[in-house]
Amino acid sequence: MRLHILAVGVARGTPEGSLTDDYIGRAKAIGKRAGFTNVEVVEVPVSKLRESRSRIREEGERLAARIPQGAHAIFLDAKGKGMTSEDFAEALAALRDAGARDLVFLIGGPDGLDPGPAVKASRSLAFGPQIWPHLLVRAMLAEQVYRAFTILSGHPYHRA
Repeated sequence: MRLHILAVGVARGTPEGSLTDDYIGRAKAIGKRAGFTNVEVVEVPVSKLRESRSRIREEGERLAARIPQGAHAIFLDAKGKGMTSEDFAEALAALRDAGARDLVFLIGGPDGLDPGPAVKASRSLAFGPQIWPHLLVRAMLAEQVYRAFTILSGHPYHRA
């Protein structure tokens, strides 16, 4: 299964971007052993439109255009459901084992996320009830993906 993190904003040159790159690199290295053929982060630019709803809509359209056909989508949203790292790993394994070809995580920009009616998420995932900066969410998700892969492959990184 291929895993895609589609995110609004450019993280290059930021501390969060460096952290994300580190965990994505680790995930790629161990992911193949866990049945994940690729892990990538795809960035779309933040909209420059003046009105918030218009910005969210434009960013959502940009994200939606990058979703592979037939992909399983998960939205990152503070109103979503939290999961333990073990549950997250199990969810990834269940999708992989069910034959999902692509799994897409969608992270909105500073104003939020709305990829439009054509994109249906199977779930919304939250890293707690707090609102986190979108670049930090990207780094947190990258770490959790790496952690999930280590859990699935029996690597000692996860010691809960």
